[in-house]
Amino acid sequence: MDEKVYKEYFYDATGFDTQDGGYKELETPDVEPNPIDILNLLKPDQETDTDIYYTVCAQTGETQILPGEKTKTWGYNNSILGKTIVFPVGKHIHVTLQNRLPEVTTFHWHGLNVSGPYVDGGCHAPVYPGEDKQIDFTLNQPAATNWLHAHPCPATAEQVYNGLATMVIVTDEHEASLNLPRTYGVDDIPVVLQDRTFHEHNQLDYRADYDPDGVLGVTPLINGTVNAYFDVTAPKIRLRLLNGANRREWRLHFDDDLEFDQISGDGSLLPHPVHFTKLMLSCAERADIVVDFSKYQAGDEVILYSDDTPILTFRIKEFTNDRHTEVPENLIDIKAPEVDPETPVRKVSMSGMDEAVMMDHKKFKMDRIDAEQPVGLAQYWDVTNTNGRKGGMIHPFHCHGMSFLVISRNGHEPYANEYGYKDTVAVNPSETVRILVRFDLAGLYMYHCHILEHEDGGMMAQIETYVPGEPRKHYELMTMDKLMKAFSEERGIPEDELWLPGMDSYHKMHMEM
Repeated sequence: MDEKVYKEYFYDATGFDTQDGGYKELETPDVEPNPIDILNLLKPDQETDTDIYYTVCAQTGETQILPGEKTKTWGYNNSILGKTIVFPVGKHIHVTLQNRLPEVTTFHWHGLNVSGPYVDGGCHAPVYPGEDKQIDFTLNQPAATNWLHAHPCPATAEQVYNGLATMVIVTDEHEASLNLPRTYGVDDIPVVLQDRTFHEHNQLDYRADYDPDGVLGVTPLINGTVNAYFDVTAPKIRLRLLNGANRREWRLHFDDDLEFDQISGDGSLLPHPVHFTKLMLSCAERADIVVDFSKYQAGDEVILYSDDTPILTFRIKEFTNDRHTEVPENLIDIKAPEVDPETPVRKVSMSGMDEAVMMDHKKFKMDRIDAEQPVGLAQYWDVTNTNGRKGGMIHPFHCHGMSFLVISRNGHEPYANEYGYKDTVAVNPSETVRILVRFDLAGLYMYHCHILEHEDGGMMAQIETYVPGEPRKHYELMTMDKLMKAFSEERGIPEDELWLPGMDSYHKMHMEM
């Protein structure tokens, strides 16, 4: 087992978001500390030995984020973000999707291995205002921290910015057998990392803040809480970290360089814990870490930073939860599927910045299928960031409907915490990351940069998976004409006056979606 403690961020600093001309540093607001909102668990409508039923409602609301006027926000079963959803592997899951927003949205289950495009919830699964839709699926994947967010491209970024994101925890028998912290809200804590800028009357103004390379806010929000703190009552705490920001990378460390163990990535436990004092998460990445606070005394404070900004304070209390937990040296066995040496390597490229972003040398078109792959076939994908190291940026690559394994970076070993299953991988400028991809379900899936403004701006494509020898399925695809008509009617604005995030990227490049 590797006992090395990693004290530097793995990534190429020339590609950090701090190098972007539009970069905004985080600023801690001058307000009283607030207890972090733990995001309550969503209760099932019904549960049997074989089935579980949920209702997930996208709704408008008002949230007391700053002193004074409440902020108009959107959320899932909540005024902002949402209640955490727990999906057990093996049970048949039924979800009623309700849209109580004033406009069309979709429900994308980021990290779930479910069929696409309708269950997966990309742009082809619209739920219109006042509408209810039913989906159902059974999960066959490892336990992991995943999430739900809106995905109605090219308005994904704006709807997520308004608050449409929440954590989804997948559980299985293997993970449950490990002696890890798991009392939700006590020693197992959701931590959704986001940033926002507040305007007059404490309101969000996405259009005023719009940047085609990604919107950066100046105020850190942790589970929708500003200047957040958590009272520590157990010696070891599991933090389920989710980068739910539109653009920002979070470079995390404690004020006293406290060491911590990463035990899980996007799609599974890691084979072995990896020891850090510094950890970077790009957009949409997740990491479960275990922090040992046992050396501190009641009254001490330990502060989590991103770069030079404090974002979450841990207030040490008397340890009243004394359940002994331990991070085992072996967490999970990962067995890579075999790749036939005759199988060609798929080449995927992420290119451009600002309005010029593209995937595979094209901008996204909703009714165009860009690639195909048989179900069950293991294939290497070489994902290249064509940005130059001078002036380029890191692009987080995400694919729907499956989890992959990271094989190499520019022909070298992956980073130490990339040996579990992932669905999002950050690719440095001028770098090629080889991933091992296998789809288990037939469907239509999107793959894209997870800087939300980049996917809205066209750095996205879609792949059809099929069962060899069986008839291909027909998918009713959303088109830009249908989407524009819906948004125009719902917002009461003529189509020629309608502004959607990302459309500037198409217009300025003289392209159609």
